Amino acid sequence: MFVRIVKMGFHEEHINRFLSNFDAVKTSIRAFEGCQFLELYRDKTDPSIFFTYSYWKTEQDLETYRKSNLFKNVWADTKPLFNRPAEAWSVDKLESLE
Repeated sequence: MFVRIVKMGFHEEHINRFLSNFDAVKTSIRAFEGCQFLELYRDKTDPSIFFTYSYWKTEQDLETYRKSNLFKNVWADTKPLFNRPAEAWSVDKLESLE
């Protein structure tokens, strides 16, 4: 399993649209084959910055998602709302304490 972290910054006037779009697709993203976990975070000091954390069984599962119509539609709706380029990291989860 590995974690995908995506940092996105939005124009203030587009934040509600992003949140509405995310709400509409979050269940479909989470149900995509290989996706084991999905969360959305908002920065405490800059409310225009959001992060998604998703856990994937394999890198191929993420790549399959990124090539899917679901991702293409989500990205087409989301990208024009950005106030800066998105940043993304794929990281291996080494340890988790709950």
